[in-house]
Amino acid sequence: MKQQSLSLSAWITLSLLAIIWGGSFLAYSLILREVPIFTMVANRVLWASLILWVIIFALRIPLPKLKQCGPLFVMGILNNVIPFSMIAWGQTHIESGLASILNGTTAIFTFVLAAVLFNDERLSRKKGLGVAIAFIGVCIVIGLEAMRNFNIRSLAQLSLIIACISYASAAVWARANIKGIHPIMAATGMLSSASIIMVPLALFIDGSPNYNFSSTTLGAMAFLSFPATAIAYLLYYRGLRQAGSANLSLVTLLVPPMAVIWGALVLGERLHSSAYIGFVLIALGMVIIDGRLLKREKR
Repeated sequence: MKQQSLSLSAWITLSLLAIIWGGSFLAYSLILREVPIFTMVANRVLWASLILWVIIFALRIPLPKLKQCGPLFVMGILNNVIPFSMIAWGQTHIESGLASILNGTTAIFTFVLAAVLFNDERLSRKKGLGVAIAFIGVCIVIGLEAMRNFNIRSLAQLSLIIACISYASAAVWARANIKGIHPIMAATGMLSSASIIMVPLALFIDGSPNYNFSSTTLGAMAFLSFPATAIAYLLYYRGLRQAGSANLSLVTLLVPPMAVIWGALVLGERLHSSAYIGFVLIALGMVIIDGRLLKREKR
């Protein structure tokens, strides 16, 4: 869908997604106080997939063909298993707001991978400039000190970058291999595939969960599985229909501010000024890559 302006309904959808996904970083921080990483990820993908299966059968959405299950399984690894686990581990050592800013670079890595692999998405000089500016922003967010003195905090920030690369790989994989599948079925398939991996892994590494957690932790787990995963996928595809993929990418710029606000209000987090400067450069790079705002100003 090509759409230069956003309707009120589309803005509402994008805003809801930003609020929900921004809150997911807060939920990670709250959950990880009591719940092991793999158990948290397993619960997120399992309960979200079950909710989506109910929707699949309620709406009578066609099931994927057998040959489509393999690509969906790979999607589950790239889009859920790796990034969810990397983000969770990273947030045990860095602030939720900082994690969200680093996670916002997913669109940049997606563009670079697509430019390398697809002939119709080659890197122009202007877009190359946008990528370079965004990369400088990432370096500023991480900080020169973290690069000089590599420690556990540096490794945690690197784990967020790995999560972004995995998300970007999932997007490229989906373009090449996920075809002829209803979007909700695709989301359900990859979450189910992730559950097949994460549930046994969590039981093996973390042991059987007893769910004897605080009400705050249980509430955060419910939020992470239902609104932040199952409902967010439905909102995502609604936004895709309303605004198109280019406009929908604006969400990546809206999520970090919301996550920073949640982290400040609930956890009392305060980020270094370099994180905000880096985010501005990342946002600027994305605007240059997108190109529409610059064309509008030129007109």
